[in-house]
Amino acid sequence: MSGTNAASGAAPCRFAHYFVICGIDTETGLEPDELAGENFEQSPLKRTFKSKVLAHYPENVEWNPFDQDAVNMLCMPKGLSFRTQADSREPQFHSFLITREDGSRTYGFVHTFYEEVTSPQICSAMQTLYQMHQAENPSSATPSSSSSSSMDSLASSLDEADSPSSSSCRSAACGGYDASRDTLYVSKALCLITPMPFMHGCRRFLSQMHRAVTAASPPPLPLESYVHNILYEVPLPPPGRSLKFHGVYEPIVCQRPGPGELPLADFPLGQTFTLLGVENLVQLFNCTLLEMQILLYSQDYQRLMTVAEGITTLLFPFQWQHVYVPILPASLLHFLDAPVPYLMGLQSKEGTDRSKLELPQEANLCFVDIDNHCIELPEDFPQFPNKPEFIQELSEVLLRYGISPVGGAPPTFVPTTTPGSVSTRHPGLKSQQALRELEDDGRNGNLGGEQLAVLELLQGNATLERLQALAKRTGVRVEALRGVGGEGEGQGGRTAIEEEELRNAKLNVQLREVFASRFTTMFADYEAFVIQSAPDLESWLTNREQMHNFDKASFLSDQPEPYLPFLSHFIETQMFATFIDNKIMSQWEEKEPLLRVFDGRIDKARLYNVRAPSLRSSNYQRCTVLKESAQAIEQRLMKIDHTAIHPHLLDMKIGQGKYEQGFFPKLQSDVLSVGPTNNNRWSSRTATAQRRKDRHRQQTEHLTLDNDLKEKYMQEARSLGKNLRQPKLSDLSPAVIAQTNWKFVEGLLKECRMKTKRMLVEKMGREAVELGHGEANITGLEENTLIASLCDLLERIWSHGLQVKQGKSALWSHLLHYQAREEKLEQQQAESPVSNGPERRKSESSIGMPSLRASVIQDMRHIQSMGEIKTDVGRARAWIRLSLEKKLLSQHLKQLLTRQALTKKLYKRYAFLRCEEEKEQFLFHLLSLNTVDYFCFTSVFTTIMIPYRAVIIPIKKLSNAMTTSNPWVCVSGELGDSGVRQITKNILEMTFDCQNLGKLTTVQLGHDNSGLLAKWLVDCVMVRNEITGHTYKFPCGRWLGKGVDDGSLERVLIGELALPNADEDFGRGCRTPDMQHSPGQTRRVSITSMGGRGYKPTSAQIQEAIGEAVNSICKHFHKPEKERGSLTILLCGEVGLVGALELFFHNGFKSARLFQKTVFVWDFVEKAVAYMESADQMGDMQETAEPLGLTCVSLCHYVSAINSSPRNIGKDGKFQLLVCLGARDRLLIQWLPLLVECPVIQRMYEESALLRDRTTVNALIAVLQTLHDFPITLEASLVKGIDL
Repeated sequence: MSGTNAASGAAPCRFAHYFVICGIDTETGLEPDELAGENFEQSPLKRTFKSKVLAHYPENVEWNPFDQDAVNMLCMPKGLSFRTQADSREPQFHSFLITREDGSRTYGFVHTFYEEVTSPQICSAMQTLYQMHQAENPSSATPSSSSSSSMDSLASSLDEADSPSSSSCRSAACGGYDASRDTLYVSKALCLITPMPFMHGCRRFLSQMHRAVTAASPPPLPLESYVHNILYEVPLPPPGRSLKFHGVYEPIVCQRPGPGELPLADFPLGQTFTLLGVENLVQLFNCTLLEMQILLYSQDYQRLMTVAEGITTLLFPFQWQHVYVPILPASLLHFLDAPVPYLMGLQSKEGTDRSKLELPQEANLCFVDIDNHCIELPEDFPQFPNKPEFIQELSEVLLRYGISPVGGAPPTFVPTTTPGSVSTRHPGLKSQQALRELEDDGRNGNLGGEQLAVLELLQGNATLERLQALAKRTGVRVEALRGVGGEGEGQGGRTAIEEEELRNAKLNVQLREVFASRFTTMFADYEAFVIQSAPDLESWLTNREQMHNFDKASFLSDQPEPYLPFLSHFIETQMFATFIDNKIMSQWEEKEPLLRVFDGRIDKARLYNVRAPSLRSSNYQRCTVLKESAQAIEQRLMKIDHTAIHPHLLDMKIGQGKYEQGFFPKLQSDVLSVGPTNNNRWSSRTATAQRRKDRHRQQTEHLTLDNDLKEKYMQEARSLGKNLRQPKLSDLSPAVIAQTNWKFVEGLLKECRMKTKRMLVEKMGREAVELGHGEANITGLEENTLIASLCDLLERIWSHGLQVKQGKSALWSHLLHYQAREEKLEQQQAESPVSNGPERRKSESSIGMPSLRASVIQDMRHIQSMGEIKTDVGRARAWIRLSLEKKLLSQHLKQLLTRQALTKKLYKRYAFLRCEEEKEQFLFHLLSLNTVDYFCFTSVFTTIMIPYRAVIIPIKKLSNAMTTSNPWVCVSGELGDSGVRQITKNILEMTFDCQNLGKLTTVQLGHDNSGLLAKWLVDCVMVRNEITGHTYKFPCGRWLGKGVDDGSLERVLIGELALPNADEDFGRGCRTPDMQHSPGQTRRVSITSMGGRGYKPTSAQIQEAIGEAVNSICKHFHKPEKERGSLTILLCGEVGLVGALELFFHNGFKSARLFQKTVFVWDFVEKAVAYMESADQMGDMQETAEPLGLTCVSLCHYVSAINSSPRNIGKDGKFQLLVCLGARDRLLIQWLPLLVECPVIQRMYEESALLRDRTTVNALIAVLQTLHDFPITLEASLVKGIDL
């Protein structure tokens, strides 16, 4: 590209926007930096002083206004640092970025070096400070760790070894300064601010600028020429092209990916993997996807930036939507208090221990200690799908480039100092040559002197040895490691630095492709689940908050089982929501670039591989485009597409800015404030975004909405659910900090409203289905996800504005403080003689179950006694789950916050918990969760011991008090049974501890029939879980005893969750109507309950009852396995299959009392079987078809097995058992014709009986036939003691 073309692009197309110089302002002198946390015990050389922006060119760029405070803060995050000639003064490089409030980013690249202080005022000020310091701290002359200034990266520890160790230098090295003897140096920073992250290009340009200042001879042109050139004459490379421009000494090449490729990312990912290792990096990536709080920690700013940019780059096609500050200046530490997801980088002071770092909240924090190559993860979060295979694939890519996947090794081939010279090239080539000869010729060490030296060097290299061992282990051929800088080493005269950059670019793109390919596989069908419900953009934006944009339930039901834990969390994140919003908005406006690339990839994948939606495979699919992606980059870098204008002499005043070695001159601002004359049209052209907006306005003129208003809408719509996108770095007045906190409070309240609403809508949806309306759309997995995110929200609310951080969980530490105070009060009350006994006995007479008192402390004690939970975060989560299950969450938290003195002691004034109005609204939102039933505690802590209380309620007050037999009970639930528990005679209540039984399903109640008064009339059994307070009622209403009712000594009772009493439910708000009494089922309930009371249901009602019962069982099996609930209730419950068939068999049954003895359906079955057996013996059955004979045998076999069972179940119990076994073994429809054909039926049934109507029986058989598709399993309590 010729120069004129280069300059004529629209203004935002310039490569760099600003050139900035930061350093010491000799006018204002030394100003201590209070915000950075002054430490007067340190030697003055190690303290931080304020830096200033000394100059920036141009003055301002309209589409990217210059933010002086932010740039100064990020160029020198720790302020100025001073050194003497005894200290190391290596130049350092770091990057930063500024995220504006709308989410757009600007990048800064900073080269920091040391310049001699020539101002006598500053030298004498330093001398004075040092003398004062010595007078105050006479002991401070001992050597301490090297200066913890902004320059300290890993290099500082290496430099110390190189520094001269003569005794004269030691005095200065240990922080001393004597103006007469020592030379004072101060840090200065050169910075380029650019719209895109061309890290390598900027790094090389700045290091060449610095070299021009330190070189013995002046540079070819004045420095202004180079600055002017990069600001005004170097354009951004066009998409898919490369660009060459000129630094002071060497040309610099940069390239930009094409429209279909992954977006630009110039930070070396290889280094990120080297620092953390693949395993840690994948875990960190997972935490980022799940939007946890992520804190990076390192001494080196560039490392913070490299890891932060690396991780966010890998999120493609998603984008981090929350606070993003890769370098958090010391003055902004209060941002760590932000109760929102964030990704921040914090510089560690040298020698400080991680344990001393006080972080406001750690419950949901992923802490990444980059320098020590380790990460601390939050508790229990789902793993990334196919993690082992994913790690394996990434490791292979790294090994091809000679990088160890283990991490923790220093980057093997990354130059540590700032690139400046080319001399590094030859040793690298020679070492490879030596390795090659050694392998190829098998000369086994017979090498010439120089080659031998190289080889010895390589053999001593621990990293290489580790790599080779690793290569052997993973089966990567050593040939692949040979051309470490890529094939064709040094081709076309490329320098080592260029080789390095090419290698980094190829590695970057291949690693990113592996990550991108995971999402292409996982979300290949995402478009099918996007809900496009709005006719136009305006109506969509207006109703954005109420709309469902993505069919989450259907999407999850289409995914492989192992992916579900991760995906159910991920599709709840803000980044996923924004991705789907962008997809919906792409109907009306230009596609967001990342979305365009991603959709293109999915379309391409579809062409090659038509994936049938029914194939839900969790097989790992490897990335197939690694080679092509690396080749595209290599071709661009080998063949330069455009060349920018060379730097040239400017029209400058002569004699200014004279060259002085080692000092960066004062540049002439008049020549740098404006670009070349033909560039004037640049400034008049508006930004590309504006152009796109104008084009968009023309397209949508029919929309009444004014564009500016729409833009506002768009911003609001996009920021929905996000709290504070980005903190302002510049203005730090108390008012701004207060306003930021206010935004946090508003954001937390909004998030609470959205979360509780989502939990309600999902749960209501499901209960509506169980009541017979519509389709369910929540699974246990999703419910768990929503509850986990509620726990996370509560932790963030409780850690906002803490006075002092205590423990990892802010909520649990608040509860512990509360517990300590309450227990103290309890003790005082116990010592005082006032009794408060009688008030609690309100409901004891009503149902026989003493009421449970709702108490925060009691629930805490339950959690504290659970040995399975080892951490405070775990205890807090368990307590939230328990309170939610008991419908006491809002009430408990309200109780906790009524102790205002405690809240004031623990929280600052601006904390969420001290904003009265917001706190009330928050508790109100939580109260709404009481309208639905959760089992989120019972279903998660399945192995804990739980105390249960069982109460037997007789129908006649005296009937049990007088019994002489020994009663027993066995309680069963979805997770197991309690075993037989003997009940003390004449005491109708017992408590017992056993492992969590889950939701209770049946109770077996019986007695041993001993003594004279062995008959027992029981109304029901009540069983309560003493931790969650769930009470189950098991109705009976029958006698137990020989010679009474159906002669049963034991009954299996089917339970249902009982409604709490009105007084017990006080303060909990409303709740859902009980399932058994829901509107859709009242009709059926009445049939079975009235069936036994002389009420004769019509044949239509009976048939409907059977249809409903079979229907319920079919629905049961169509639910996911974990969601199904109890099959026993559907078989034997009030509206179960057994009850419905009993009605069928009772219809037209001659059960008149012959000599006062009731006849039961079981009597008919026994007589029919007896007839079959006698007929069989007489040979009448021989003529019947073979299968019928077999069926006959099976019926006789089952009936005799039930009769000979050691259990004392009565006749109705036996019939129930026969139906259950017949349904399980798919024999019912074969037995029915036998019973119908049997002559006994004529004696025992009237002519009009349903059982004697062929058509009806055939219809019944057809209905029961549908049960054959399902694997019916029976609870152990039903089939105990039956030997088939």
